Amino acid sequence: MDQNLINMMLTPPEILESKIVLCIQPHPDDNEIGMGATIKVLADKGCEIHYLTITDGRLGTQDPKMTPQKLIEIRKKELQEAGSLLGCSRFFNFNYLDGSLNNIPELAKKIAILIRENQYDVIFTPDPFNAYEGHNDHIVTGKAACQAFISSNLTDYPENTTTKPWQAKAIGFYFTSKPNTIIDIKNNFELKFKAISEHKSQMDANTLALFRTYFENKSTELGKKIGCKKAEDFKVLSPLHLHCFPEADAI
Repeated sequence: MDQNLINMMLTPPEILESKIVLCIQPHPDDNEIGMGATIKVLADKGCEIHYLTITDGRLGTQDPKMTPQKLIEIRKKELQEAGSLLGCSRFFNFNYLDGSLNNIPELAKKIAILIRENQYDVIFTPDPFNAYEGHNDHIVTGKAACQAFISSNLTDYPENTTTKPWQAKAIGFYFTSKPNTIIDIKNNFELKFKAISEHKSQMDANTLALFRTYFENKSTELGKKIGCKKAEDFKVLSPLHLHCFPEADAI
């Protein structure tokens, strides 16, 4: 086989030249925590940013006085304020019950319709393949995003839709244990934390301080690998990599 073709097959796609991306999060704060600074990097380069939030976030409280409906409304407002800070221009919500996700094919079809309607260059989502990911909402969201990503170019997928086939060029997993792409986040670390802090219903002072210490250390170490001050990392794969391609694990 031609060596250039082999090299191409084993190289992650480029993501920073994207014109429009979809950031898919299981809950209303995952995008900021997982890739907030990179969202701003993309927005500053002129990329159109869309958010898709899969669940309503109703379980995210330990306050016995907080009702689920009240928390849903609070978190919806928080996610729009946080996303807007980073440059998100459109917000989609599927409003599944928090903690209830279990049907990957059903969710994948809904995501695929959105991909086809807006013709995204790149899809971002939490990595569902981490060995110790214990939250089923994250696993189902990530796997459904994968299915939608590799199937949305099929003529009859989903069935009975008027949308036209479309193939995004890459999927980028955040919260990943096997990154292959490191992004210089420029001067956006502080803005990432400003966006995270907009999720006031989730972030008390101790939680925010814990996150800050963790990401200060992690982003600094990642930055050293590519010669910058701070960075975020992703596992970026093409459609080829996500079906019958065991080598994707090592890319």
